[in-house]
Amino acid sequence: MFLSERAIRNLLMSFRNILFPTDFTPHARSALKYAASFARDGRGRVVLLSVQTAKVPANLMTIPARLLADDETQWLGELRSQVQDLLTDPLFDGLEVEPVIVEGEPAHEIANAVRDYDIDLVTVVTHGRRGLARALWGSTAEEIIAEAPCPVLTIRPPQHDFVEHRGHQTEIRLNRILLATNFRPSSIAATHLARELAAATNAELHAVYVIGDYFEQISVMFPEGGHSALTRMRAEIRDRMQTLAGEGDGRVLTHIAEGRPYAEIVRLAEGSDADLIVIGTSVHASLFGGAPALGSEIERVVRNAPCPVLCVPSGRVVTPLPAFARPQPVPQT
Repeated sequence: MFLSERAIRNLLMSFRNILFPTDFTPHARSALKYAASFARDGRGRVVLLSVQTAKVPANLMTIPARLLADDETQWLGELRSQVQDLLTDPLFDGLEVEPVIVEGEPAHEIANAVRDYDIDLVTVVTHGRRGLARALWGSTAEEIIAEAPCPVLTIRPPQHDFVEHRGHQTEIRLNRILLATNFRPSSIAATHLARELAAATNAELHAVYVIGDYFEQISVMFPEGGHSALTRMRAEIRDRMQTLAGEGDGRVLTHIAEGRPYAEIVRLAEGSDADLIVIGTSVHASLFGGAPALGSEIERVVRNAPCPVLCVPSGRVVTPLPAFARPQPVPQT
């Protein structure tokens, strides 16, 4: 369904400032229509971010051209030309666009830009299914998702998308949204956002819980205790999914699957022709003290999804929905 102007404004008022990281390749431009659409519909702006490996003058966009003509500064002139060319893209017509060029490591600088420019949503293009889901400049989408303190929309062309061109403009169209939940605190914000998106677009909202295949393995290894635990787990999940389905307007279509979580989520997204997967994220410290990392199942969803994935960090939790209210603190990650 196409969003009405009023519905879009009410929904996307929290998605006003959009961060569009780019390396100026045609592949990276695949996220441009998403950044422009969310910014336009939310009456916000786009921050165009370029991260370089060398220091860039703060006044690069206004330096006289003659100062960028020698061998040492030629790359700066080419960089400025790339920024200027991108700024003329028709999708930016009528939008406030702020170019930002910094030196550093992409995932870290994206996280800094989110805080410095009050960003509400980051759009990131990833590359392919095999190996790591490579994103801009060789970083991984997983690193960006783990470090960004706001929702991240990952796009992996040529997957199914939910933004359509109308001449030089774009429109957001959502027919089916798939919420992947685990009923942990990390899924609260994602559940809230998925409900809001579905309500505003009149989209079908599907919710899936996957009972991991390790429960089946436990029941095989320990028939008595393992089977009992699996039976209780199945009953508990059925009850919670029934509660979820009955909340609000009662239009949530629930699914319970068993197996490898990422594989079942991807399979259901493909089978239901989902336009968007919404999933809550939380991070854990690196085993060797490096950057924070996502869980492997979320990483695999991002790498294999047939449609864009909206990753919502648990730190952006709003008032908990009744079914998820628990007398325990929500981790701020």
